[in-house]
Amino acid sequence: MEELTLETMIAVFEEVFGPGLFWTMVAVAAIITVGYLYVLIRDHNLGMRRFLIAQLFMPVGAVLAIWFVMFMTDSQLADIGGPVDIIVFLGIAVLGAVGMSILVYTVESLFFRDKLGD
Repeated sequence: MEELTLETMIAVFEEVFGPGLFWTMVAVAAIITVGYLYVLIRDHNLGMRRFLIAQLFMPVGAVLAIWFVMFMTDSQLADIGGPVDIIVFLGIAVLGAVGMSILVYTVESLFFRDKLGD
């Protein structure tokens, strides 16, 4: 692998997760993103109570993302070998935390809008 291109990254992710699961995850992420953008456009602002609740779920998202990747790659914490592995590990955790926050905020805004009183 001489160059890091989008096609290379797609091939790597398809190899790790399998084509069906990878493209399902891409589709789910796209649907959640569209829902989040819809909520932001509809409400014209962030509801602070919903935002706080979404942030409280961030550690859960980080742990679930790490667990999911370790499960799919059949890895353990003892397999972490160097600084690059730790950077990737932290990147997965950050992406999982942000993704969970966006998911929770979107679900709260779409389905529990009246109950939170923002």
